[in-house]
Amino acid sequence: MTGEGTPRSRVLVTVAELAADLRLSAGPDPADGAPVLLDVRWALGMTDGRERYLGGHLPDAVYVDLESELAAEASPEEGRHPLPSASSFQRSARAWGLWNSSRVVVYDTVGGTSAARAWWLLRYFGVDDVRILDGGLPAWVRAGYALESGDVVHATGDLVVRPGHLPVLDADDAAGLAETGTLLDARAAERYRGETEPVDPRAGHVPGAVSAPTVENLREDGTFLDEESLQGRFADLGLSASDEADDDAVLAVGVYCGSGVTASHEIAALECAGIPAALYPGSWSQWSNDPSRPAAAGDRP
Repeated sequence: MTGEGTPRSRVLVTVAELAADLRLSAGPDPADGAPVLLDVRWALGMTDGRERYLGGHLPDAVYVDLESELAAEASPEEGRHPLPSASSFQRSARAWGLWNSSRVVVYDTVGGTSAARAWWLLRYFGVDDVRILDGGLPAWVRAGYALESGDVVHATGDLVVRPGHLPVLDADDAAGLAETGTLLDARAAERYRGETEPVDPRAGHVPGAVSAPTVENLREDGTFLDEESLQGRFADLGLSASDEADDDAVLAVGVYCGSGVTASHEIAALECAGIPAALYPGSWSQWSNDPSRPAAAGDRP
């Protein structure tokens, strides 16, 4: 894995590529160049992620708890999954065995929709070489590669985090971007329309936001659409790839979801298509808890 190649290859790694990489490496020691594997076994309503990890995971993969390690404490003011502090994230990342020289691969069992939170945070905190395993653990198993059971603990790493390497939005930024640029809502379409709201206090969406469900980034087998298909999907939403890398270009597109988790997956898909985007971490869980923020309903922005 390197920083070169297509936008897609800088975000994703296939199971075949990872298997070949691991065979060429002796283990997770940073001196041998092997990637550190992080198992982010989480989904909305799942409470047994660690137990599932212990039952079977990629060789040498470390379990990452999304609720306690990839988010700060929930609150109505900040949302269900606020960004962790730099000190907290650095402590967790070192415990996973991450060094300043580490390469990282993150995966899950839900098409990358939870692993992308780890991918985004690692990138935000300055880790350059991090990939999402395309198709996750199910793709690994389908390809016939082995799993191992039990817990994995690596030697404590020395990673020094540097926050701010990816753009973020607050609620005011999101409201403004919905008017001046494109704000994507990555939740299921029925939640966007306000027909149902299983976890947050109000139904609906940020006025002006465009519905772009995360699940539409994936094929039926849980792997990402190819680059051309992703570009077509986002072109239908009025977005196109840009060679520009300045702040204005980045902030022309923003993404939110329920609590900033699956929105990270949308940002990964956008990056595969060559489109930079900013994350609204508070997302609907923060917005809907603020009575001063309006909510729209229906299938139109």
